[in-house]
Amino acid sequence: MTVKLDFEECLKDSPRFRAAIEGVEGEVSELETRLDKLVKQCNSMLEAGKVYCQNSKNFVSGLRELGQLCVADSMMSECLEKFSNKLSIILDAQGEVIETTQKSVKLKLQSFVKEDVKRFKDVRKEFERSSESLETALGKNAQAPRGKQHEVEEASNALLAARKTFRSEALDYVLQINVIESKKKTDILMAMLSLMDAQAQFFQQGHQSLTDLEEYRRNLTEQHTHLVLNSAREKRDMEQRHAAIKKKDMSYDDSIMDFSPDAVSGIAMEGYLYKRASNAFKTWSRRWFTIQKNQLVYQKKFKDQPTVVVEDLRLCTVKPCMDNERRFCFEVVSPSKSCLLQADSERQQQGWISAVQNSIASAFQDRREDPHSPRGRERCSSVSTSNTGPLEDQESASRAALEEVQKIPGNSQCCDCGEPGPDWASINLGITLCIVCSGIHRSLGVHFSKVRSLTLDSWEPELVRLMCELGNSAINRIYEARIDEITIKKPHPSSPRQDKESWIRSKYVEKKFIQKLPETARVTPLRRSSARRNRANTQERTGSRPPLKPKPGRATLPRLSGLSQSDIGQKNHTSSHQDEEEEIDLSGLHPGALLYRSAALQNFPVMADALAHGADVNWVNTAEEHCTPLIQAVSANSLAACEFLLQNGANVNQADNNGRGPLHHATILGHTGLVCLFLKRGADYNARDNDQKDPITIAVENANADIVTLLRIAKMNKEMREMDGAFGQSGDETYQDIFRDFSQMASNNPEKLKRRSTDLKTP
Repeated sequence: MTVKLDFEECLKDSPRFRAAIEGVEGEVSELETRLDKLVKQCNSMLEAGKVYCQNSKNFVSGLRELGQLCVADSMMSECLEKFSNKLSIILDAQGEVIETTQKSVKLKLQSFVKEDVKRFKDVRKEFERSSESLETALGKNAQAPRGKQHEVEEASNALLAARKTFRSEALDYVLQINVIESKKKTDILMAMLSLMDAQAQFFQQGHQSLTDLEEYRRNLTEQHTHLVLNSAREKRDMEQRHAAIKKKDMSYDDSIMDFSPDAVSGIAMEGYLYKRASNAFKTWSRRWFTIQKNQLVYQKKFKDQPTVVVEDLRLCTVKPCMDNERRFCFEVVSPSKSCLLQADSERQQQGWISAVQNSIASAFQDRREDPHSPRGRERCSSVSTSNTGPLEDQESASRAALEEVQKIPGNSQCCDCGEPGPDWASINLGITLCIVCSGIHRSLGVHFSKVRSLTLDSWEPELVRLMCELGNSAINRIYEARIDEITIKKPHPSSPRQDKESWIRSKYVEKKFIQKLPETARVTPLRRSSARRNRANTQERTGSRPPLKPKPGRATLPRLSGLSQSDIGQKNHTSSHQDEEEEIDLSGLHPGALLYRSAALQNFPVMADALAHGADVNWVNTAEEHCTPLIQAVSANSLAACEFLLQNGANVNQADNNGRGPLHHATILGHTGLVCLFLKRGADYNARDNDQKDPITIAVENANADIVTLLRIAKMNKEMREMDGAFGQSGDETYQDIFRDFSQMASNNPEKLKRRSTDLKTP
């Protein structure tokens, strides 16, 4: 049975869905008209026996008209044509038809019209009523002023209720459409079979004529039996799916959004947005927007010619608009014009902004194949994360990053499909990807994968170091550890996008292929060593809090997710005081504790393994002054480990029991490169610890001129931006140059960043 409308499509309520609804309603109306006509003709046959032959001919004519309506269905059109022809021959010789046969035809079709078609009309009325209510609620919600919270809440609650009712009625309407489409075949065919059986049984004179149809009747009966069984099965499946979808929360205020830059249809993103007119009245209109063919277009109805908003996405930028009174607004700015748009929620606003930015990046990637194009060397803010100098320097750095990253084992092929020469990367996973897989990763969301181009984006040195610490081989040993145990075939470069998307979601979102942790690894906490505990007791008695020192490392780490011993490694970190550990079994650590220990050891495969098993990147070790994995990485002076944790969502300002965050610890230990990194990642340089000391005060006390310089420049740059007001830039060239130089030095020449004593005064 062909499904006329899909349940998921009705939730979008797109112009395409509305156009399909109109087509179905026209077909049902026409079907009702034809069936009503056929029933009346059959009734005339019963009531007027004297004019039976003439009425029967009209009935045959009605069958032929019905066959013309069902011309798209070869089985039904053939059936109606054959039977109408044979009936015409029989009616030439016989003037009557057995009354019982005609009654069966009449009652069956009449029941279909009075019950099924009537039920369809009732459901349609409810759908239209809920659609009007939703449209009204959407208008009120969009018009709710930002400053009147009670009106916003009232409009939002009304919108939630209207959307829930509409989606429920829409699902019921789509179900009724599919059911009536299915039942139309079975009821009409059943009526025809009843009529044919009656003709064959009671019309002796027409026996010879009907004998010619015996073989066809048998085949048709078998087909009808299969149709009935299939229809019943599909109806049950539809009802189950309908019930399952209906159990979901219908009150959520976000449309179904799926950014797909490589979609077969060419549509990367679509959905409703409000658009402000450019006329003097500045009116707002709700339109269906689409990102396709490197353009942003909109239309009111499905058959309308799309109106182009942005001709070439590479020539535009997108940004949220907080100045307008209406909520969830964002602006698409091109050289020729600016278009102000409004989404229905904050999530939709962010989704559209991200979709436009990703489409811009994809457009640049497509253009990259033509190096002589005048636009091929353009860059915009959505493609490059930062400007590090002239265009030639950026391209040179990008080529160097590409070469260095692709030297890592496994990185010469896409991590997920194996396509050679990948030039995209996921910086929080540390893998390289082809353009198709990068688009799928981008659609997962930045909480799963942060995609960046190896050739179009500029790369900070700490990111390059991070990519070189992991690689496709190491990550696949984690996320594909159990692939041999599961009968799921890994996609190859020529696999359809749907297969790649299913594989990537199973691998990174559902994590079907990672090695399961033993039960002991889920509950075993870390215990503080006796030496640390005694030292803590001494500190409590004396009231002193000495600066945090690097934690002593462990010789080995547990084997997880199929990691080899070479992955885990033996990275010994020595210190002046070796602690005597008490009841610590690293093989039994739960993911958070494992991430904590491996961060101190700078063991990236194990850190990635712990995160894959659900480790909280901000996990707190209550036994060791509430330190976090990021603070452990600071203690080990690991720039790449800190960057890895930050890219995976670590809080750069989370403090320990002493009120010291990662920036405090980096300042105390004199790690200039880490101070530079944390300042670039938004660390609060004004935060004070329990001794009421901020990082600048600590740096001055420790006589570290480089760190004092960085902190003071960061503070001065922020003050300058605040003086400039809303139009303040992200930093002047001097500020950017100094931080870039320190980043390069920390990554490439860390020995030059040595603590040195100078005559510094407290600011």
